[in-house]
Amino acid sequence: MASKFQAPRGTFDVLPGPGRARARLEAVAAQLFARAGYEPIQTPAFEDTDLFERGVGKSTDIVQKEMFTFEDKGERSLTLRPEGTAPICRAYLEHGMHKMAQPVKLSYGGPFFRHERPQAGRYRQFHQLGVEAIGSDSPLADAEVIVLLSDLLGELGVPGVQLKLGSLGSLEARREYLEELRGYLRKNKRKLSKEVRERIDLNPLRAFDADDEGTREVMAGAPLLVDRLGDEDAEHFAEVRALLDAAGVGYTIDGSLVRGIDYYTRTIFTFDCDVLGAQSEIGGGGRYDGLIEQLGGPATPAVGWACGVERILLALDEEVEGPGRDAFVAIAAEGQRQRAVALTRELRRAGLSAEVDLAGRGLKGQLKHADRLGARQVLILEEDGSAQLRDMQSGEQRPADPGNLVDELTGGES
Repeated sequence: MASKFQAPRGTFDVLPGPGRARARLEAVAAQLFARAGYEPIQTPAFEDTDLFERGVGKSTDIVQKEMFTFEDKGERSLTLRPEGTAPICRAYLEHGMHKMAQPVKLSYGGPFFRHERPQAGRYRQFHQLGVEAIGSDSPLADAEVIVLLSDLLGELGVPGVQLKLGSLGSLEARREYLEELRGYLRKNKRKLSKEVRERIDLNPLRAFDADDEGTREVMAGAPLLVDRLGDEDAEHFAEVRALLDAAGVGYTIDGSLVRGIDYYTRTIFTFDCDVLGAQSEIGGGGRYDGLIEQLGGPATPAVGWACGVERILLALDEEVEGPGRDAFVAIAAEGQRQRAVALTRELRRAGLSAEVDLAGRGLKGQLKHADRLGARQVLILEEDGSAQLRDMQSGEQRPADPGNLVDELTGGES
């Protein structure tokens, strides 16, 4: 029966079937993060708008076009979080994590919100998984987080993945390059899109991401920052590449690679998946050594990434079968209801997955329902207090000891 209500445009319901694939993804990620020492953190779904304006950057599409911002009853401007790094850095400062042993290694997952045009794998409410390593400027930290995302995509079996690697240099070192790029863009201003022309002074790097044909033609001949890195930045980038080589992680260097957020410095990277077509990015990130200082904290180096849950699931395009049930407790007579409820609870406490009929079916209907659930055994409680144990695969049925029904199902291991 259809309802007059529907999920808002750009959002979706996670139903049980797709939910199993999602749960597998999250379980694989949680295990991998734990093995690497990344502790889970959760931040609120909304933050002060100023956090994102200062952290993400007022010139970015995220802040200018995509944030869901509103005033609360106290006339404070709040924003549904469009990304995870700025809130985690806020939490790092607020809770004094700089006093902990550095780097602080954190992992997270949850919903995020951007007012984008909905399309396959891109929604206005979407989910991400990510990690942050805060407090180390070592290339080892860059390499570790990249390897971690590579391993996650590998363990999940995501096909057609390619790592692209670049460097934006340090904030101080790239100022000279940005002036050179602005000069180049002004010389070719006539061919640029209106949006890029308006951003030449504010954020010229965004021109590399433009879809406009004229702008792309101009950018094909633009100077590249990766070719103009200072000595320290170039050394850092070379060490990251050497560490990835040693770890056996393949990559290509992309001098035109930029990110849609202003806080990135030095190493940046993206994992693309050719199964996804034009919108191929499945995850990415980089180093953001100036962000915590921008938020009012001390100078603190950091690196991290986020990957899109829906993007990964779209690339996998898999169905995960239900786990089945160890046991189903069937009620052959009304007088056995209380016993059935108590027994089902006891079975679950013993570590078994167990269900009892909740719909008032007859015995034949209960057996059919148990088969639908994938139950391996059915315990039939008879009116006289006796019990039968039915193997659903073979169809064999035998009397069960009514005083030791849990042992009958567990083989005496409970």
